[in-house]
Amino acid sequence: MLRIAVCDDEKAIAENNRAVLEEVLKETGVMGEITVYTDSNNLLCDIADDDFHYDLLLSDIEMPNISGMELAEKIKPFLPEIRIIFITSHIEYAIDAFELSVFRYVPKSDIEKRLPTAIRDAVALINIEEDKSYTIQAKGRFEKIPIKSILFIERDGKNSAINTTDGVSKVRKSLQAVFDEINSEEFIFIDRGYIVNLIHIMQIKNNTAVLKDGTVLPVSRSHLQTVKEQINNYWGNMI
Repeated sequence: MLRIAVCDDEKAIAENNRAVLEEVLKETGVMGEITVYTDSNNLLCDIADDDFHYDLLLSDIEMPNISGMELAEKIKPFLPEIRIIFITSHIEYAIDAFELSVFRYVPKSDIEKRLPTAIRDAVALINIEEDKSYTIQAKGRFEKIPIKSILFIERDGKNSAINTTDGVSKVRKSLQAVFDEINSEEFIFIDRGYIVNLIHIMQIKNNTAVLKDGTVLPVSRSHLQTVKEQINNYWGNMI
């Protein structure tokens, strides 16, 4: 079951967004539990509780006290995998999407058409990611690694070292072989020795890729332009 939060300081709008969510969940046959907040501070208090978890957040950006952008920044340490859909009158906020890993922006001027589509896409992606994993099978060993937990993969001699949010797993295969087996658009080569999961990249700076956990990886000159284009294409689909 998906757990979804809706945050908007205007109760009527928040309830309308809840209604759209309920309609999409019913249409797609997905079970979901929706909680509505009209005060972003209350949402933050709940998320700071270890027992609270949300898969998806629908939030206004222009809110008093704590804006949607500030809310996303504060939430990420607690729920790094949460998908966020922002509803806004100012699409220029999208320039900050890359750093905050926002899934989609919905202009208020086109909310009736764009919000249901954004929710459908988010729900589909969450369900796919829950099911997708990379399996390591070797003599006396079987390991399933959730795709979404993979930060990057690096060449380690004759092995590929899969670095995840939970540690490192090694498989005796080439990087290209692992890349082909994962077969996911979120993964790109940034160097002959590194594959990175796009959803974990914070920024590209000085020929390096900076990940959410602070890891800094080299981006080769031969890959730099392609990497930038792939990132722009990937995140460009959010708007």
